Amino acid sequence: MTFQRARSEEQREIRRQAILDTAMSMLDEMPVAEVGLNELSRRVGLAKSNVLRYFESREAVLLELLEGALRAWLTEVADELAAAVDPRLPAMERGDQMAAVLAASLARHPVLLDLANAQAGVLEHNVSVDVIVRHKRAAIKTLGAAVEMIRRHVPELGDGARTVCMATLILAGAMSTYCRPSASVLKAYEVDPALAQLAPDLRSDLESAVATLIRGALVRYGAP
Repeated sequence: MTFQRARSEEQREIRRQAILDTAMSMLDEMPVAEVGLNELSRRVGLAKSNVLRYFESREAVLLELLEGALRAWLTEVADELAAAVDPRLPAMERGDQMAAVLAASLARHPVLLDLANAQAGVLEHNVSVDVIVRHKRAAIKTLGAAVEMIRRHVPELGDGARTVCMATLILAGAMSTYCRPSASVLKAYEVDPALAQLAPDLRSDLESAVATLIRGALVRYGAP
C-alpha cells in the first residue's frame, strides 16, 4: 500500500486508520513484543517518520488498539451474558455462569489478552503525558461500562463489581502468557510428561479463578 500526501482531515483519518488496521493484522501473526515501527511502516507503505506524525510511538499505536479491542469485546460479551446468565438463580450460581461466559469469551481473544498484559509494563512507557491522559480517560469509561454490565447480572456484587472487572482482565492477560510456552518448555514436557501439569488451560483455569473471585467478592460485600 502506498499513500499520497494527506491533504485533508478525511485523508489523514484514512491514513491513521490504515496504520491501526495494519498493526492489528501484525498482532494476528506475532506477539506485542515483536511489533516494531520499522515493519509497521513497511507494511503500511509509509516512511517511519510519517507514521510518527500520526502516532508518537509504537506504544501509542498499541494503546489505541487495546482501547478498541476492549470496546469491541464488551459489546460481544454483553450479548453472551444476557443469553447465558439466568436471573432466577441465586447470586452465587449467577456468578458461576458469568465466570464461564467471561472465561470462554476472553480465551477467544488472544490479541486482546496480549495487549492487556503488556499495558502497564510496556505500552504505558515511551508515550507522552497527553497520550496517557487520553488513554486513562478512555479506560475509565470502558471500566464503567464493564462494571455496569457485571452489576446488571449480579447486582449483589455492589462495589465489588469494579474489582471483579479489573482483576478478571489482569488474570486473563497474565494467564495467557503461560499458555504460549517456549520451545524449550515444550521439549521439557516431552522429556518429562509429568511437568505438563503446570501448563494451564486458559479457558477452564480462568473460569475457575474468576468464579472464585466472584464468590469471594459476594462474601466480602455481604451478599446472601
